[in-house]
Amino acid sequence: MAVLGHVTHTGQPRTSGVVYKSFTRRLYVAVAPDSWKARQIAADHHVSMTVLVRRGGLLSLLFPIPPATITFHGTAVVHSPGAPEVRPALAKLKRLLPPESAQSSCLIEITPEGEFLTYGIGVSLMSMRHPAAARARVPVA
Repeated sequence: MAVLGHVTHTGQPRTSGVVYKSFTRRLYVAVAPDSWKARQIAADHHVSMTVLVRRGGLLSLLFPIPPATITFHGTAVVHSPGAPEVRPALAKLKRLLPPESAQSSCLIEITPEGEFLTYGIGVSLMSMRHPAAARARVPVA
């Protein structure tokens, strides 16, 4: 699960929960061709994404443990349904999609830029209580 951010044609921010797949240093999200995401991202190409990383295992069932996060910004390209250049990515996403929408979905190809901002990645659960210890910046390679 991730949260994809973009702006409308009037510059207003929007976010949406999405499922994604990582493939060849890019992330791919399948959306309906007539969706807000498809139309607005195709027009602007700028996105942000926050990936939620579940932490705590069984302990999270007993205590409210927030997920760790990886946030970044990047550029996005919206590919038409059936575009040949994204068939390998669509094949990997296929099992996350309802069967009836797998072939009719647009694919948004997201290329991260700059730095990944992380919170709670590579630190203990106790360290997540201290923001300075839990935060990091990692260059996009």
